[in-house]
Amino acid sequence: MASVMPVVVYPPDEDGGRRVRVDGEILGRAYGLGDIAEFLRRAGIEDVDEAYVEESGLIEWRGGGPDVWA
Repeated sequence: MASVMPVVVYPPDEDGGRRVRVDGEILGRAYGLGDIAEFLRRAGIEDVDEAYVEESGLIEWRGGGPDVWA
């Protein structure tokens, strides 16, 4: 059984970037859904695209959902 890695997207900073943490490790700062999708692919989560990021119930959005970048 595959384990689910916790994904947390933090509130936007002053530049509109949001830190992305997967399985306890900060992977970087995202400036859009495509950036988050790329971080998740690099973390080993396959078949991820912007629609997945926007709709996934596995992502904890802090400080606003996938439409908040400022």
